[in-house]
Amino acid sequence: MAFKHVGLLGRREHPGVEEIVSGLLNLLDDRGLQVTIEDRLATLSHFEKREMESRDQIGAMVDLAIVIGGDGSLLSAARTLVKHDTPVIGVNRGRLGFLTDVSPDELIDQVSAVLDGDFISEQRFLLDTEVWRGEQVIGRGEALNDIVVNSGASAQMIEFELSIDGEFVYRLNADGLLVATPTGSTAYSLSAGGPIMYPGLDALVLVPMFPHSLTSRPIAVSGQSEIRIDVVSRNDIHPPITCDGQISITALPGDSVRIRKKARELTLLHPPGYSFYASCRDKLRWSDALVK
Repeated sequence: MAFKHVGLLGRREHPGVEEIVSGLLNLLDDRGLQVTIEDRLATLSHFEKREMESRDQIGAMVDLAIVIGGDGSLLSAARTLVKHDTPVIGVNRGRLGFLTDVSPDELIDQVSAVLDGDFISEQRFLLDTEVWRGEQVIGRGEALNDIVVNSGASAQMIEFELSIDGEFVYRLNADGLLVATPTGSTAYSLSAGGPIMYPGLDALVLVPMFPHSLTSRPIAVSGQSEIRIDVVSRNDIHPPITCDGQISITALPGDSVRIRKKARELTLLHPPGYSFYASCRDKLRWSDALVK
């Protein structure tokens, strides 16, 4: 894969972004590659004269997107870029960085390797959700990590019914229900007690959040499954539906939330030597107890 046009995306609020953008511009200019910068970076000094476009326009123009920031920045960019089939690589300026795994300390070497064609490519699937009110769709959303139906209020539970592929599973009182992809299994789902799933699995995990019943446990199902969460009519609250942590839709009692795999997948590029298990060891401190 030969890259000719590269987009630089990110949030200017992250510390060190200006230095990273400068280093990438020098590298890409030296290689004679066309570069377009996301307009969100426009206020950074001395980049005003570069070609700038919106995130959506960049997705349609480039054949490689480099996202600078934390995993949240990449999640946000991925939801736009996936519709253009744009390969994405992430430079980590956040904390854990399961998705943005290019280190700023090794920025030039690792990005150069990717530009030379030395990288590991992964396909990550996203989720689509629709909220139905009777026979009408009143809202839509998409997520790379997770979709959550929750009470939206502290110390309040909602009652909902879960069905998978048209088959009733259970009725539950809980703070909410989280539906995560393998990519999202190391994010909010992990904090809620869900399992870690290898990114290549074609599976979803459903995690009840603080359920009233102690026997309600996370379950893993086929990635091809259609998930339906019916908000029971006698609820008094209006549960928000969040997609990758962003409130997208507010449901009413009696509404139905339907979730399924998105048809398009995100192509995520990693520098050479990337290992999911090594990333888990590093980020989750799995080996801290080993005696050296």
